[in-house]
Amino acid sequence: MLKRILIGIGVIVGIFLLFKYCDFKKNEDQDITYNTNLIQQQILNVGKLVVTEGHFSEVITYKNQQKYLLDMLSFEKKALVVVNADVTVAYDLHLMKYDIDSINKTITIVSIPKEEIKISPDIQFYDVEQSKLNPFTGDDYNKINKSVKANLAKKIEKSSLKTNAQNRLISELSKLLITTSQLGWTLKYDGKVIETEKDFGKQIKL
Repeated sequence: MLKRILIGIGVIVGIFLLFKYCDFKKNEDQDITYNTNLIQQQILNVGKLVVTEGHFSEVITYKNQQKYLLDMLSFEKKALVVVNADVTVAYDLHLMKYDIDSINKTITIVSIPKEEIKISPDIQFYDVEQSKLNPFTGDDYNKINKSVKANLAKKIEKSSLKTNAQNRLISELSKLLITTSQLGWTLKYDGKVIETEKDFGKQIKL
């Protein structure tokens, strides 16, 4: 009789433990799904266009000569060119590629899009001098426009505009780092674990 009672108690305890395990497993799966959804939502929040704007100005003098009669006769054209340009450096984080490993609770940033630099120059001509034998043509304006953009590109490289844009990018990506840290997940990029905002600055290759 006692043996049957002990067997019955054992069966009840076994069933109870089985239900508790299943319930724990279910809650764990729900927790993983919940955390994964939170991270995906944060990625959507981060996935936007990060734009840094700047303004540049310069003044150049354009000259061109046409020579005739063995260079004994020449006709010059020149103009003062004033340039005001709006420049934007943008990162489209909609294009960021990532991988979510819910089992190991790891999110890996696979790639970050390169910056897009847009130069919008406003070019004004002053003190224009030309002759009928050497007038300003569309080719001159194309040369000036090309030269202006080349000069502006050099100025942008030497300025703090790209650095400021990169800092804004890192700040935006750090929002994802905060979420993963709070949930106990690991964030990786370029094969390294990202633990602080400074790690982003070291690891991100732009």
